[in-house]
Amino acid sequence: MKALNNQVAIVTGAGRGIGRAIALRFANEGARVALIGRTAATLESAVNEILASGGKAFSIVADLAHDANVDFIVAQTLSAFGAMDILVNNAAII
Repeated sequence: MKALNNQVAIVTGAGRGIGRAIALRFANEGARVALIGRTAATLESAVNEILASGGKAFSIVADLAHDANVDFIVAQTLSAFGAMDILVNNAAII
């Protein structure tokens, strides 16, 4: 059994860098992952990598600077996976 088997994780800033690495690792450990970011292409690339390795994931293009997007992300994750166990607030602005 994998360490995060059947856990549901939301990872913000998941399209590249540390966020992407976290999302990929969580999926590798059995989590179902919602990848959040502002760029569709980078998110889809990460989702496709997870799906190709047998994991479960989907992406949401959203800017977390807008509060309404937070509610949308949670609602979409609950709709897709029925739960939310882990939240990684990785998104940042430099």
